[in-house]
Amino acid sequence: MVNKREPRIIYAGDRDISVWVLKFMISRGVKPIALMVSDKNRATHDSELIGLCSHLGQSEILRGSDFRAEAGKNLIKSLNPDYIICVHFPYIVPKEILEIPKEGVLNLHPAYLPYNRGWHTPTWAIFEGTPYGATLHFMDEGVDTGDIVHQKKIDILPTNTADTLYERVKNLEFDVFKESWESLVCKNYSRKHQTKTATVHKKSDIESIQCIDLKKEIKAEELIKHLRALTTNDIKESAYYCVKGKKYRIQVNIFEDDYSGRQ
Repeated sequence: MVNKREPRIIYAGDRDISVWVLKFMISRGVKPIALMVSDKNRATHDSELIGLCSHLGQSEILRGSDFRAEAGKNLIKSLNPDYIICVHFPYIVPKEILEIPKEGVLNLHPAYLPYNRGWHTPTWAIFEGTPYGATLHFMDEGVDTGDIVHQKKIDILPTNTADTLYERVKNLEFDVFKESWESLVCKNYSRKHQTKTATVHKKSDIESIQCIDLKKEIKAEELIKHLRALTTNDIKESAYYCVKGKKYRIQVNIFEDDYSGRQ
């Protein structure tokens, strides 16, 4: 018989996509039994998430790395969760936390795993020409290496920069989660092991491709791809070139020509 008991979920998130997912869960009658949000100095949507969890007491809201402390771990254990669901939650979840939920810890990741594990996924998808999309997967001790529950691909358009691709993939992530929801509630989801072929990048890896050597010959196609990949919402992540010791940063806007043939 299919289990229809509402799952006990601890929710961990940041960014606007985490607000969308939490609102969806609540609209389906499931309220988190605890909430994990980022530190104030790095959080972007903590106030919205906390506002959606007005049913929780202050002790049931864990800030930053509090969930790793003894009190946080004890709280999580005492709540007896079925899942911890992470949506753009920027912290590593240690083994002792991964082992607490009955079903496991899920992560919604803006990439088509096993490609683009780790950071700056739209940048590397454009720069390296790897498949791109969104994936809901279980966490293990590796970096985005756990079993896949559901994923979908997205085409990288010629007009896409890393910034515009990221905005598109968030909508795809939301679709992936909504399409997976019923299987999570009923606990009849499938798990697919990831293949060994993968790409992975640390947060700092982007620094290795930012500087453009003005004396180096490069094909126009490669240069445009380079600039697209490094046009994010953060100017510090952009490509740059140096003249007399000063850096000059470059970001691009790309538009499809719809003026052809007009008088």
